[in-house]
Amino acid sequence: MFGFGKKKHNVEFEFDSHHEFAPEHSLIERYVSERFERGDAYYAQVALKDTTVGTEISGLNPNSACKLAIAVHQRIEYGEPEFKRRQQESIQVYTDRFYRTRSVLFDLFGNVLRRKLPFTSEQIKILLGWLEKELNSEGYLYGFGYAGIIKAFKDYADRGESVETLVKTAKRIADTAAKSPSRDTQKHGDRILKIIGLAPKLPLKAGEAWADAAIGFVEEQSESDQSDWSELVAHCASVNGGKPTKKWSKTACDLVESVGQEKLTRVLQIWFLLIDKPRTVPILEWSQWAPDPNLMIDDQNADILKGLVWLCGVVGDDQMADSIGKVALSAYRKVPGVGPRATKVGNACVWALGQIPGESSLAALAILKVRVKYKPAQKGISSSLTAAAERAGMTPEELEEIGIPAYGMEEVGTRRETLGEHTAILTIVDAKKTVLTWESRAGKKTKTVPKPVREHFADDLKVLRQAGKDIQKMLSAQRERIDNLFLNNRVWKYEDWVQRYIKHPLVGVLGQRLIWSFETGGVKKTGMWFGECLVGSDGSEIPNVSECSAVALWHPVGADMDTVVAWRQWIEKNQITQPFKQAHREIYLLTEAEENTEVYSNRYASHVIKQHQFNALCAARGWRHSLRLMVDDNYEPPSKHLPRWNLRAEFWVEGIGDDYGTDTTEAGSYVYLATDQVRFYREDAARNSAHAGGGGYYMHGRDNEFNAPVPLRDIDPLALSEVFRDVDLFVGVASVGNDPTWSDGGPNGRFVDYWNSYSFGALNESANTRKAILENLIPRLKIRDQCKVQDRFLYVQGDIRAYKIHLGSGNVLMEPNDQYLCIVAAQGKAAPANSVFLPFEGDNRMALILSKAFLLADDKNIKDRTILSQIRP
Repeated sequence: MFGFGKKKHNVEFEFDSHHEFAPEHSLIERYVSERFERGDAYYAQVALKDTTVGTEISGLNPNSACKLAIAVHQRIEYGEPEFKRRQQESIQVYTDRFYRTRSVLFDLFGNVLRRKLPFTSEQIKILLGWLEKELNSEGYLYGFGYAGIIKAFKDYADRGESVETLVKTAKRIADTAAKSPSRDTQKHGDRILKIIGLAPKLPLKAGEAWADAAIGFVEEQSESDQSDWSELVAHCASVNGGKPTKKWSKTACDLVESVGQEKLTRVLQIWFLLIDKPRTVPILEWSQWAPDPNLMIDDQNADILKGLVWLCGVVGDDQMADSIGKVALSAYRKVPGVGPRATKVGNACVWALGQIPGESSLAALAILKVRVKYKPAQKGISSSLTAAAERAGMTPEELEEIGIPAYGMEEVGTRRETLGEHTAILTIVDAKKTVLTWESRAGKKTKTVPKPVREHFADDLKVLRQAGKDIQKMLSAQRERIDNLFLNNRVWKYEDWVQRYIKHPLVGVLGQRLIWSFETGGVKKTGMWFGECLVGSDGSEIPNVSECSAVALWHPVGADMDTVVAWRQWIEKNQITQPFKQAHREIYLLTEAEENTEVYSNRYASHVIKQHQFNALCAARGWRHSLRLMVDDNYEPPSKHLPRWNLRAEFWVEGIGDDYGTDTTEAGSYVYLATDQVRFYREDAARNSAHAGGGGYYMHGRDNEFNAPVPLRDIDPLALSEVFRDVDLFVGVASVGNDPTWSDGGPNGRFVDYWNSYSFGALNESANTRKAILENLIPRLKIRDQCKVQDRFLYVQGDIRAYKIHLGSGNVLMEPNDQYLCIVAAQGKAAPANSVFLPFEGDNRMALILSKAFLLADDKNIKDRTILSQIRP
């Protein structure tokens, strides 16, 4: 504690009894002593009325309170250099006393400045100088004491006192604060600019494309309009909480009326399109501990953006739904080491879409449902869909289906739009990409954009091209959604099914390539939409399917083998590429080993997988997984909920390694995971958890029979097969054994044995399916005479060497001595493989294997030096 030349509890502060602030320092001395005697914790905030001396301080007249504030400042200022000197002398006791005293002094300083005090110009200058010094030293301003100084400065200016002599100091503080990574510090700087009359008309930070557009638009308006728009933007900056209050909404409606809703909609559509654009002024320097600010939305701008989105929800503007959906996708986009770039903006979009009536908002929510992988956001999206579904008297699943946009297409897979003398034809090709072609009135067709269209319909052309991109993204999302329907037990009325899955301009592209199950009067049949009717696996039209029929997505697990084979052959004969594996879908049955272990499967244990790739796959397949960090914490296993059977599937994994920086990313997450058991539990059973670094899973309450794992033999065959298929996918895609550059075993060669055993070992179910496809496919390829499928490999005879491509990993061995050939994806790409018909999409490993086969069959023409150096004898 500071004393009059004497050592007290804390720090020395020497002055004589004639000191200008002697009474104030004596009062501070007593206050700090009382706080120490109370034993308050570090940085405890204590109201003045809760202490005896504090109550006395509260009763000081305004001028005395000003002097007390300056005296507190003197003590804090004196303590800093004294602390550093003694810290060098390693006086730990002094260090502890210093921090405790400093926390008490800052608390006292903040409490005193809560009052509106009549500081003089000289006193304000002292306080601002201290503020500048602290900001330059720390890079940020934290605590009510600093906010109190700014409040005192504002009170001083509000009294009509001249701030002219303080402007330079205040401006320097504001400029430094603007560069701080701390949003609170930036706000302090903004307040100071406002006090000295230098605040911008709009509280937007320039440097972002949308913010620059907003600033430019407002500056171009008339003086009265500028005032209206500035007031509206300022109101948007005042957002707080997860949704607007009634008061905020009422003011918002009045402000929207002032600027005009039609004009606001037109302007916001322009601004919102720019949110995903790169910064116009890149930020070149930032803290090594902070994320790249060029990938983020400035926090102040994000507040305003959140408010603008709220406006749309408050007034129920359905014209803004599509734009709001795009803003949400941009806001939820993941930034390395952070997560979503602007969660509060994304959440505001979800709220607004939930308030806007009509199909456009439902369509936007449906897009977010399938494309946003951020789990907290999914809760909000589901809540909005559920609320909308209740209003419409539907289930959320039904609402999601009818909300899928058609993107201007009036027939399945095609959009036509006349622009002058030409018709634009936007077509979905191969159920995954779009192609834009043109047709003149004379019937001449071309892929090149006609000159009159470029010159006179540039905006319409831009819209068409954007629609093409949006369609491709939505096709991918819908493919993923439908693939996950197998576990949902969805059944449709025939008429609803036709409208949502066959005749829908976008979904119909996928639905017409799938096999469906029809039940009419207890009789079940399977069929596919072909041409304009339903056909069976023999190609003949299915009779007696009508509006009375119930429709479900067909799964091969319940079918006899003859039916499965018949469908496979018909699909291959008619060159139909299914959007995902259905007729060729793997079926997973219990093995003898799993019957012996009873409650768990070790089928996918002892693999080494890449955690971040695994995490992305979990999100795509509807599994819950949290990235494991190298920290002292526990994690639940990745899990998938199966509400149809009231079950929960778990896949046990644990982090590998203990070398931070080598076995982890910079953010501390494990790079690799080791896999273990797959188990099933009741949905509401207690949760297992394990330490981040391993040590086994443990469940509290495991002795309770209800929490016991469910025997594998009791799991529904469809649920078992689909869960095992997911886990097989996780291992098959994320295993380090697939990486051709890992032949040395990865870091320090730790996994060389695993890599060799996986890269060229036994085939899993998906690889066996791949083998069966290749056996039928090879005879139709131009390189058929050079290839054969045998055991675990596709054998390829080149002119220089003979090769063996493993059907699981895609890695390559060269004969005669099984020498390893490293071909990375960029080296191994080959155009011929892209034109090969495959009966399903999604098997990237198959495409890779075929690409390598075409490349190696023509090895005499390989140009890549890295490959050539390996294949030459």
